[in-house]
Amino acid sequence: MICENISVKGANLSFADFDVTELAKKYGTPLYLMDENRIRHNCRTYMKAMNDAFGEGSKPLFASKACCLKRIYEIMKEEGMSIDLVSPGEIFTAVKAGFPMENSYSHGNNKTDNDIAYAMDCGVGYFMVDNMCEMKAIDALAREKGLVQKVILRLTPGIDPHTYAAVATGKVDSKFGIAIETNQADEFVKEAVNFKNVEIVGYHCHVGSQVFNEDGTVYIDAATIMLTFAKDMLEKYGVEPKILNMGGGFGVRYTEADPYMDIPANIEKLASHIKSTVAELGMPMPKILMEPGRSIVADAGMTLYSVGTIKEITGYKNYVSIDGGMTDNPRFALYGSKYTVLLANRMNEKADFKCDVVGRCCESGDIIQPDITMPKPVRGDIVAVTTTGAYNYSMASNYNRIPRPAVVMLSDGKDYVAVKRESFEDLVRNDA
Repeated sequence: MICENISVKGANLSFADFDVTELAKKYGTPLYLMDENRIRHNCRTYMKAMNDAFGEGSKPLFASKACCLKRIYEIMKEEGMSIDLVSPGEIFTAVKAGFPMENSYSHGNNKTDNDIAYAMDCGVGYFMVDNMCEMKAIDALAREKGLVQKVILRLTPGIDPHTYAAVATGKVDSKFGIAIETNQADEFVKEAVNFKNVEIVGYHCHVGSQVFNEDGTVYIDAATIMLTFAKDMLEKYGVEPKILNMGGGFGVRYTEADPYMDIPANIEKLASHIKSTVAELGMPMPKILMEPGRSIVADAGMTLYSVGTIKEITGYKNYVSIDGGMTDNPRFALYGSKYTVLLANRMNEKADFKCDVVGRCCESGDIIQPDITMPKPVRGDIVAVTTTGAYNYSMASNYNRIPRPAVVMLSDGKDYVAVKRESFEDLVRNDA
């Protein structure tokens, strides 16, 4: 299996030591499952790897956009993680969960004045500043509130990570950050140092998402560019780079064809390069931050569906329709994302029925995964899609007025509801 928390017991699929067919009976489908122990394991892997490689003060920030719900923030607090946040809704959720907001970092390429003011009122520790318009707004609002706000400047190092174009964010023409290559980042710092109510504490970059780069060149090249720039800004404008945030993006295994990423080894390789580059440049060693999201929660997730219609088009193709779809997982429609799809209640039968697994929405693009093989299903069978802990619940919608599924946490032999299944009443709650 693609992850150690997945196995087969008898005829049924097991996830986090639970028979998923029993969970489907208990909670209904569609259903998001989250392995709490796996989430904690992944957090601890990053925490230890970064502390071992970089020393005290360097740390991972959980990228909230991957999976935002109160229970996640409670787990992040318990594990000593910091978090990044990209909207006031994520900030509100973290506050409701009791997360210590001084350990939070506000992201986004278009923070409104209300967003900025709300984040400040909630005690968000740091702002990742994307552009000069935002810097001016932060400085003005901080002045009104009597604050000196700590900020980290988001830059684009001009790195192509060779991943999905839609999730590559470090190229020179990205909508995020200020480009180093065009000299605009230099002008950004030159102007920013004159603001009185912000303190520039460092720099941020993010090359992209779902990056498989075993030789480490993507992050090593980005670090070289960022550190060289930081040294230049120190000499020109006296800005000491106390923090260098390298972003996130380590890839996870969605299918058996995906490589395994040794996260500690990659972090150690990056640390070795950063330390040697800092020494060569003769500059102070910054604290290093990283922003794992997908690699914290993706393999901690699984989605269960019930089979509805089986349609065989003679001489063409077969369709297996499920009771969910792009409303609970839009990633194939958006990116053509690959997944492992299993017939959870008939795991010991031969997989010889080729089909597209499709959703119930009135869209021809509502596809979970094309061209897979499984035992020929019948109505009521349980389909499991693995590695759905990231960007499934957080991107879910009510298209076709379909309620979003429940999220059930699995931990040490106990199952509990972290997010209730939406009702029809929930769908019309805000209708006037």
